[in-house]
Amino acid sequence: MKVEFAPLSVPLQRRLQTAAVVQWVFSFLCLAQCCTVAFIGLFFTRFWLVSALYAAWWFIDREKPRKGGRRIHILRKCIVWKYMKDYFPITLVKTAELDPRQNYLMGFHPHGVLAAGAFLNFCTEASGFSTLFPGITPHLMMLSLWFRIPFFRDYVMSGGLVDSDKESASYVLQKPEGGNALAIIVGGAQEALDARPGSCTLLLKNRKGFVRLAIEHGTPLVPIFSFGDNDLFDQVRNPKGSWLRKVQHWLQQIMGISLPLFHARGIFQYSFGLIPYRRPIFTVVGKPIPVQKKHRPSNEEVDQVHQKYLNELCKLFEEHKAKYNIPEDRHLEFI
Repeated sequence: MKVEFAPLSVPLQRRLQTAAVVQWVFSFLCLAQCCTVAFIGLFFTRFWLVSALYAAWWFIDREKPRKGGRRIHILRKCIVWKYMKDYFPITLVKTAELDPRQNYLMGFHPHGVLAAGAFLNFCTEASGFSTLFPGITPHLMMLSLWFRIPFFRDYVMSGGLVDSDKESASYVLQKPEGGNALAIIVGGAQEALDARPGSCTLLLKNRKGFVRLAIEHGTPLVPIFSFGDNDLFDQVRNPKGSWLRKVQHWLQQIMGISLPLFHARGIFQYSFGLIPYRRPIFTVVGKPIPVQKKHRPSNEEVDQVHQKYLNELCKLFEEHKAKYNIPEDRHLEFI
């Protein structure tokens, strides 16, 4: 295989953009393991008190991921995220106003391999979320597993990530004065196994828990489609029924996370590696779908709202796909 190396004359701005993405990929893939090793390792050094005090804090603070998290605005506005946004680049597209007197439940699609669009748009201010939607505070749900890791839990909460259980979602959506937006990557980790360039397959046909949640709280649903999120990485072929797909599903059932075998480019060359391709992402936020509040909705009522959500998501995709170079004959597929 011929390796295409990056030229030595790459501008400093582009090098900084690449560095920002490298630290993000490292954080996604390795930071949790490093934090665990550091926490345990400190107990066997003269700095054991650091881990001991943190353990006490961790116990006291254990419910925080389910109580709206703990965002740190200075980290959300860090210039590192601006460089990362410009690497692809990522653009947040507004199609309708969001009333800051209401809470919203946002369905984000697709997951992509590493959920780059969801992270940059909702966990940082790089794409200008607060400017586009003044008065709205975004929260992004993340697997409970990650909030059980010392140090790492505080890092992810700083961006606005919250636990993905129902109690956590209800806490965000019950804000009396409104102004909260809860974003859920509906396809979850399993959808990442189908994330590859050109794919429009969404794991959504039987995902109805978020709809039931919206009805129980009377919260408008907001469909979001992120054009380009699936184009950042290639993935080892894993068709349904293959031994690789079976192993991936088995590991997901055990650990709760999927393990897509992805690849793209490297730091100093463009031929192989785990750094995403420089391909644009356009995250389009649709208009709110009004939902009538009902404490215990029937399955038929949930199905009705779910179908309306699917229709609105399809409409959003069809209305914008031509702008973002999606072929006319390509449509969303729900599985």
